[in-house]
Amino acid sequence: MQLKIYTKTGDEGMTGLLGPQRVFKDNPRIDAYGTVDELNAVIGVVRAEGVDADLDEQLRQIQEDLFVLGSALADPDPNGPFFHAITLDHIASLERFIDKMETELQPLKNFILPGGSLPSSQLHLARTICRRAERDVVSLMHIEHEPIDPVTVVYLNRLSDYLFVFARFVNHRSGVADVIWVPRK
Repeated sequence: MQLKIYTKTGDEGMTGLLGPQRVFKDNPRIDAYGTVDELNAVIGVVRAEGVDADLDEQLRQIQEDLFVLGSALADPDPNGPFFHAITLDHIASLERFIDKMETELQPLKNFILPGGSLPSSQLHLARTICRRAERDVVSLMHIEHEPIDPVTVVYLNRLSDYLFVFARFVNHRSGVADVIWVPRK
């Protein structure tokens, strides 16, 4: 028997969290993991556009981490199975990726505009969505009775740094210059 994709359980504007709780689809927790899902989709677009195999593997791992992060955000129980699914190891992995890429990049001396190659531009878009996800999670942390593991905020903050460096790195590997911001006089 094949399961159907439609369950009709959300037809009245409600959805389920991990566990028995159901909430409206505009709940801040749903916003937070919805933004993480959007970020994951944009990273999928970058991968479909095509990057070097080693970089593609990094993005695949990040997509898996984002799926785990979405599960953590959908688990409102501090003792639940996914609440602490994002760990300091996830953050350390991002930092290793950043450090490795930066060994090939020239130090940044100017502000840059999103652009250059298409994958770099898409990575800048992913970075801005990541920042929105971070803001959504921080907002959720300020709501009473909405527990969030603070490691998720650190992960998203570091991920946005990673995406910025990765956008520059993709341009570098492609032989495309970053777009330097030159203020108008």
